[in-house]
Amino acid sequence: MAGQDDFRLNDLFQELKSAPTMGHAAGIEVQIWRLWSLSNDPAVDRILAGGTAAMNHGGFDAALASFNTVIEMRPDFAEGWNKRATLYYLTGDYERSIADVERTLALEPRHFGALSGLGLINMALARHGDALAAFEAALAVHPNMPNAKRMVKRLRELQDKSTI
Repeated sequence: MAGQDDFRLNDLFQELKSAPTMGHAAGIEVQIWRLWSLSNDPAVDRILAGGTAAMNHGGFDAALASFNTVIEMRPDFAEGWNKRATLYYLTGDYERSIADVERTLALEPRHFGALSGLGLINMALARHGDALAAFEAALAVHPNMPNAKRMVKRLRELQDKSTI
């Protein structure tokens, strides 16, 4: 069993919430990402890994083709949607990214990566209130998430200076 339905995730999320340090949380986070990245189908896993590698090296067209294939093969696999949401964010297609984040969260509501990504999208769109809510939701799942902590602090400072 792997993916967002893996039975080990519940315990890992409990550990993540109570992790005393960022260092301890980082090790748990790696385990969660590893489980999220496995679909129980080796072909889908290879396509997802290939698409991720392509995206990380700027091969956005190849990445999109890979993620589309993953989603077609396994529409119930949250990480396929999340990876495509990330790609859409990187290419500036924020509305499609939001749609894929929403699908990711429907399948895995604890997806702190998708929640943080939603915060970044809303920052890019100058929707600061929505960004703050997304980062706070990410921190509710992963209290030691460094970037989300920084963004919440920054957005609250903006809020103190004006209304967001």
